Amino acid sequence: MKGDFDNIPIVSLAGLADDANSGERSKTVAALKEALEVSGFAYLSDHGVSEDLVERMRQQNVAFHDQPMEEKLKLKINAFHRGYMPMSTSTIVTSSVAKVTKPNRSESLMFMHEVPEDAPYAGEPLQGPNQFPENLPEVRSTALEYMTQMTALGARLAGGIAEALGLPRDWFKEHFDNPTLFLRLLHYPEQPDEEELFGSAPHTDYGFVTLLKQDDVGGLEVRNKRNEWIPAPPIKGTFVMNVGDILAKWSNGRLVSTPHRVRNLSRRDRYSQPFFYDPSMSALVACPEEMLDKGETAKMEPVLYGDYLLERLNKNYDYRKKAS
Repeated sequence: MKGDFDNIPIVSLAGLADDANSGERSKTVAALKEALEVSGFAYLSDHGVSEDLVERMRQQNVAFHDQPMEEKLKLKINAFHRGYMPMSTSTIVTSSVAKVTKPNRSESLMFMHEVPEDAPYAGEPLQGPNQFPENLPEVRSTALEYMTQMTALGARLAGGIAEALGLPRDWFKEHFDNPTLFLRLLHYPEQPDEEELFGSAPHTDYGFVTLLKQDDVGGLEVRNKRNEWIPAPPIKGTFVMNVGDILAKWSNGRLVSTPHRVRNLSRRDRYSQPFFYDPSMSALVACPEEMLDKGETAKMEPVLYGDYLLERLNKNYDYRKKAS
């Protein structure tokens, strides 16, 4: 039953590989379907992303945040939502699962998809240049390589999710012809055990899917329907995947976008690198008629993904509120 879980399953993605046979693929799709219908979360193994690259990205995350504040502020976040966000500058006021009043106890460096200068959409909302630290050139090269491999993983997952919903494997493809990508390099310092204070307050994610790599500190928790917070500790060689709100709506509620939070009570610094794989800004998100059962109607009104996303960013980030 949806939301009735006590742990997060591990799903091998070996069956989504290009050389997998139809039986292997069917088994993987079934496991993915069950995980995303019940908990909305899964640990993904056999994902095909280089573990060496994952570790290099973690090291560059630590290196960036270890810098003096004046260095980090050289990359202060720009109007295209790319750059450095200091501690306590985001508050998840759009959370549908908690009344959030205190800013998150985290700092982060945000990258998004690269936008060619001559692209016809360059300069439109969220379509501008990334900011990379000049004094740490490996951050740029590692982040771009990481985003390339993670984008390929996101595309494979989209095919598996389509099949889990009874749709053709390539059903989502046209909606991701120019995907909206986020790579967020997060640092959570040790936090006091204070009521309503979080590294990341209880929330659901906005988008399609999130693919998270944690370090070994822990602190991520997922809420089941009994309002119990289930720990999601790191498991070596896996990503934590979760369904975002737009995928839950797209699936007419078949897949569940589950509340989660971060509390870093470890007395250590915590680093994580979530990657968000989302539709093109121009994609029209509408529940597919071919997925609906007889007599079933779509619960959501069609929406342009870019409009939907900007509304949430504008409400949750201090720098966007001040600019409006």
